[in-house]
Amino acid sequence: MTAADVAAHGAAATDAAANGAAMAEAAMHGAAASGDGPGAVLVTGGTGFVGSALVARLRHAGRDVIVLSRDPRGARRRLDEAVRVVGSLDELGDETRLDAIVHLAGAPVIGPPWTAARRRVLRESRLGITAALMALFGRLRVPPRVLVAASAVGYYGVPVDGEGEGPPCDETAPPAPGQFASDLCVALERVAMAAQRFGVRVVCARFGLVLGRDGGAFPAQALAARLGLGAVVGSGRQPMPWVHVDDACALVDFAIATPALQGPVNVVAPGSATQADFARALAAAVGRRVWLRVPGAPLRLAGGEMMSLLLDGRAVVPVQALRHGFRFRHATLAGACADLVAPARTLERQP
Repeated sequence: MTAADVAAHGAAATDAAANGAAMAEAAMHGAAASGDGPGAVLVTGGTGFVGSALVARLRHAGRDVIVLSRDPRGARRRLDEAVRVVGSLDELGDETRLDAIVHLAGAPVIGPPWTAARRRVLRESRLGITAALMALFGRLRVPPRVLVAASAVGYYGVPVDGEGEGPPCDETAPPAPGQFASDLCVALERVAMAAQRFGVRVVCARFGLVLGRDGGAFPAQALAARLGLGAVVGSGRQPMPWVHVDDACALVDFAIATPALQGPVNVVAPGSATQADFARALAAAVGRRVWLRVPGAPLRLAGGEMMSLLLDGRAVVPVQALRHGFRFRHATLAGACADLVAPARTLERQP
């Protein structure tokens, strides 16, 4: 299914659904919408790579932002002085007016091998805060309109036989029980969807690999490419669902603002790519070529199941985003890499 097919197929139905959902959401949260303007956006994980970019975008748009951080003092040093930072959800009174909550907090999935202890950290760093958010919804006088909870394309698991076999995964594709990354995403989404009982619209944002010059894996990969050390990893044929950080943040913002959008949403670019495609596009963006190949077996031996995220994969398509009218600014891998290796643009802050 192409982007054009999706957009054409869903346009009429989307307009009708959006109008009806907008009226329902406005009625449900009329008390929150009255008064001196929209409530704030609460962001967990607001000092991380994606979180800090999202906070900057929201502040640029003039939104009030509250960030939940385990290190409030450090967060205050890093963030816009207009951003309110709290170390606990208990600091938010029952009368706090929140328009939306974006839950991005969680220990990095790519890192130490997934030992039993590491798996506990990965689960608790996500599910603990998600459960605390449910308690917050229960005591707020007026709950927020929407919860956007970060999940991942790991929800779909990796193919057991063959690399990326089968059609691309849209949001209706099933999980892969027994694979840790999939089980983790399923557990997080299940807890997040419980917010619906408070009248909160829930969007589960299934992120692909987020590319950005200020964090994640891209800076090290870009440096390697500039040094002529870019490499094809494993076979290179494994799909690599990706998204530019600007589009990732824009799509989260779009999810907040679009009442008809709910449930799982794939946060990936519409242009599919393999790991070899990415290595070559990045090398070309810095005027280099890819000469190296890194065999997968030693990586898999060292990293265990975690390395399946790098060495295996499934193609993923952003059907819901396209169906609801979202437009990607960086739809092609070549364009995204060219943008990210160019000098950073200065974002002019709005008052």
